[in-house]
Amino acid sequence: MNDNAPPTSVGSGSTGRIHPGTSCAARVVRVVAAVLCALGLSAVAASPARADPTAGGDLQVAQTLGDRDLTFMLRRVTGLPGPLHVDVLTHRGTAAGTLRLGAVPTGVSADRAEGSSAGTTTSRASVRLGGTPGSYGAALDIDRAGPWELVVDDGSRTARIPFVVPGQATSPPELAVFGGFVTAGVLILVTLFVAVRVRRGAWVLLPAGGVVAALAVAVTAALLSASLPPPPQPGGQVDATNDNVTDPYAVVRPVTNDYSRPPVSLELGSYPATAGERGTLRLSVTDGATGLPADDLVVHDGALMHLLVIGPTGELWHLHPIRTAPATYEVRLRLPAAGHYAVSAEFARLGGGVQQVRSATGLTVADGSAHNGSAHGGSSRNGSARGGAPALPAELSPQGPGTRTIEGVPVRLSAPSPTAGEASTLTARIGDTPTLQPWLGMVGHMIVVGPLDKADATSPTRMGQAAQGAPVWAHAHSMGGDMSGHSAHDMRAAPAHDADAMGHGDADAMGHGNADAMEDGHETGKGDGHGAGTGSMSGLMPLNGDSPADETVAAYGPDASFVYTFSRPGYYRVWIQAERDSAILTVPYLLRVSPAGGAR
Repeated sequence: MNDNAPPTSVGSGSTGRIHPGTSCAARVVRVVAAVLCALGLSAVAASPARADPTAGGDLQVAQTLGDRDLTFMLRRVTGLPGPLHVDVLTHRGTAAGTLRLGAVPTGVSADRAEGSSAGTTTSRASVRLGGTPGSYGAALDIDRAGPWELVVDDGSRTARIPFVVPGQATSPPELAVFGGFVTAGVLILVTLFVAVRVRRGAWVLLPAGGVVAALAVAVTAALLSASLPPPPQPGGQVDATNDNVTDPYAVVRPVTNDYSRPPVSLELGSYPATAGERGTLRLSVTDGATGLPADDLVVHDGALMHLLVIGPTGELWHLHPIRTAPATYEVRLRLPAAGHYAVSAEFARLGGGVQQVRSATGLTVADGSAHNGSAHGGSSRNGSARGGAPALPAELSPQGPGTRTIEGVPVRLSAPSPTAGEASTLTARIGDTPTLQPWLGMVGHMIVVGPLDKADATSPTRMGQAAQGAPVWAHAHSMGGDMSGHSAHDMRAAPAHDADAMGHGDADAMGHGNADAMEDGHETGKGDGHGAGTGSMSGLMPLNGDSPADETVAAYGPDASFVYTFSRPGYYRVWIQAERDSAILTVPYLLRVSPAGGAR
């Protein structure tokens, strides 16, 4: 037996030798497999490119539809075609009835079939509202991405709520990652085929090199995706109307123009209703540069428009007008007292940011006692006597910090020594249990108007006129005791009329016997030991793409804290608003802000 004889093959006719090309191909395959494993682990460790997790989230829109204060929750559309689930949240006192909903695509489309249906209702549903506060839902069919309108008809009025169904676009880094791995997979199969069928191992290097290159592109794109700039932002970098509506990556070009929108003008229509009568107030918003209708308002803090109306008695209305046509809004009002009403609106314009615009004229409501005194028993809703001065209910009269009762709920305000130019923390304890509900996405709202003369701030007949010329209007939010950020939108624009023509008249007494107690307007906050953040929750911000809690969650508070800096000394009227037991509570206060440096 020859130990040095070459090995024999199992199959007949084989010499038993390994061809040099085959040995080289095997080595190449092993090298490719090792590289694939290493780069695959790198891709797993890399941060993959992904879209904004909050894009396409639930949309919350408050609407004052006739006599109803409703909140519409438009749930995110997760696939196209797919359903749009609409939940209607009602409050205490909401009348039962039926709402008819419709989905209407708007805008233009390159697809002729889609473009032909623009402006027509493609899906309908009905929502039957019950007599108890709660959530009532329906579903509409959505078949395309882009701009839409939710049409809401209550039988007498039709509201049109614009919303956008985002396109499910893939970012360029994701395309590079997916394309690289797909190409690498195909080339691996080609490499194996060449290694088996071709005798020369050098040919295997060509597809194997392609595998390495494709994997390098995929892994590099995955690693660099986190540091790449985001797509152009509508409004500031690209036109907010035409570009990037359905695909945020459709327009990627150097920014050479400023597409930001100018401020808008707020115009009030005529209001013919008299005191105690129900009337419709129509508003229009126009572009400040061109004068054309500005139909590009977007949902901000849970509404298209926040309308604030302050009456002569100091009563506050925080309403959300419905959009009835492009750039046209309306709201139903029953203004109880004759006199002047100051009006302002807060909204956000696409590509223009948040604006708070005060009406230059406000409203003047005539006395309706001569016409409807007998029908209303000789008094209006706020108890004004026929032909006499209005008598504001005790719970609506302004008081200094301390404890008071609003609609059966005890409310305690702590405002330690507010000073002009210094940040002040105001904490309202509403009830004694953590059962506040998020209203407009916030635990609480605070409206600030001032500074005012003491006589105007405490007058039961001149507050609307005084607010019309107040230097500062502000809307601050409480997001929970543990939140680090508080927002406030101020409007310190000069009034559009002559302050000397306001006609203050004689100083009026407040009529509730505590004017002297408000001279200082301070509250030490001592006595119950409650801190500003006690019992507060900070779960309002969305996490991992989830939507924030809505009004169905009653687990916040009872403290609602606000951080605000009063710019000037003087008297300020403050209204704190929060939702509890499905009812919106409005608590009026009067604060005196001391001058900087501690001067009295």
